[in-house]
Amino acid sequence: MLRRVRNWQRRRVLARHPIDAAAWAGVIERVPFLGDLNEDESARLRDWTALFLHEKSIHGAGGYEVDEETRLVIGAQACLLILNLDLDYYGDWVEVIVYPDEFIPAREYVDEAGVVHTVRKPLAGESWLQGPVILSAADVDPSWHEGPVNVVIHEFAHKLDMLNGDANGMPPLHPGMDPKVWKAAFEQAYQDLRRRVERGLPAPIDPYGAEAPGEFFAVASEAFFQAPKTLQAAYPAVYEQMRQFYRQDPAARGGGHG
Repeated sequence: MLRRVRNWQRRRVLARHPIDAAAWAGVIERVPFLGDLNEDESARLRDWTALFLHEKSIHGAGGYEVDEETRLVIGAQACLLILNLDLDYYGDWVEVIVYPDEFIPAREYVDEAGVVHTVRKPLAGESWLQGPVILSAADVDPSWHEGPVNVVIHEFAHKLDMLNGDANGMPPLHPGMDPKVWKAAFEQAYQDLRRRVERGLPAPIDPYGAEAPGEFFAVASEAFFQAPKTLQAAYPAVYEQMRQFYRQDPAARGGGHG
């Protein structure tokens, strides 16, 4: 009964707040790999994006005002992750905050001697457990980066990872998925990436994934959607687990990306 009501509410939203064809074409132009989706997938992504923008508050900070086209670009990339899942995967938070460029939060930590230190490091994105996603407007377009780097996908992958607690590279898996198989695939690939980074060797995905298992999952998600064939060739077991988790197979779409 609740699902029936929910679906009815969503149909009303889509009828009242559709994304017109010209605006959607602008999204595809700014996020070219979305053009690899087939007609049904693109239509579904468009609907999820409209619902996402209705349910979430996306607003600027640091003097930045978010225009409608940027809202669409953020929403479409966020919803790509849940294309074959459900918007309820983003149900425990409501806010996306967008700064004009990298932002510099203050972080405190206590060293072994008990001394408190404050660290300020510029960031392009950040996700809080049951809190907002924070993004840099200068980094929301994947075309502005070299290689398969995607800040929006990265931060929203963290959101999925956080559904069962802190981002640790182990999101809640679907029935039928074996946590042991997931852990083995990701641990082997994570350690391989760490070795490559430590030795100064070429890395098949963003080296930032070597920072921690949670970062590896987010970076692998970037590659899964933006350079799927690269990820599949480098870490086939990881690709297979992500194919099952996201219920998508980007490498089979036949587009010109990755």
